[in-house]
Amino acid sequence: MKKTIDINNPENGQLLDIMKELMETSELKKIMPAISMFGSARTKITDKYYQMAEDVAYDLSNLGFSIISGGGPGIMEAINKGAYRGKSSSIGLNIILPHEQEPNKYQDISFNFKYFFTRKVMFVKYTSAYIVFPGGFGTLDELFEVMTLMQTGKIQQFPIILVGKDFWSDSLVWVRKELLGNNMIGSDDLNLIKLVDNKDDIKQCIEDFYTSEGNNYCLIEHKNLL
Repeated sequence: MKKTIDINNPENGQLLDIMKELMETSELKKIMPAISMFGSARTKITDKYYQMAEDVAYDLSNLGFSIISGGGPGIMEAINKGAYRGKSSSIGLNIILPHEQEPNKYQDISFNFKYFFTRKVMFVKYTSAYIVFPGGFGTLDELFEVMTLMQTGKIQQFPIILVGKDFWSDSLVWVRKELLGNNMIGSDDLNLIKLVDNKDDIKQCIEDFYTSEGNNYCLIEHKNLL
């Protein structure tokens, strides 16, 4: 039996909202190459990771990468602040929440999302690398989401860079001992994760990945950026 769906039915409002979010953010393809950066909304301006996030975003922006963050306070603010001072676009993918998330003022391009999953699509779709600073559940969600997508072959591979050895080391020990040790993941699943402590190593990780054979799909028109 043929079924007709009335897209004007109020019950379909959520579906239309989702479609609208995906369609409106498709213009992000114009800002490639881009790098997605993450971290806690609760990090203070005096924290060393706030300062490092701002510096890294500024340096990468001047190299020609648009910088994508979650658009909120804390490390997200630092990311947008650094990119805003740089030569390339500072992009905020803001999420509407009852607390914590207030859009920061350092965004050249700003989007507001109702839904986390459409927002996560945009973090992944146009990025050449993931740089992950210390953060909470949201940061972990975004990290493990992209690792799952790579593991299952749903997206092409790109560098995943964890910043802060003191913060991430114990988590990686657990992943290797429990997940890898119990054959719940493969050893290859961890190959693209790099753990670093300074901004020079971040740049080196990206350069090493994209100058290796067969890994230039995001930078094919930007070979001299690094």
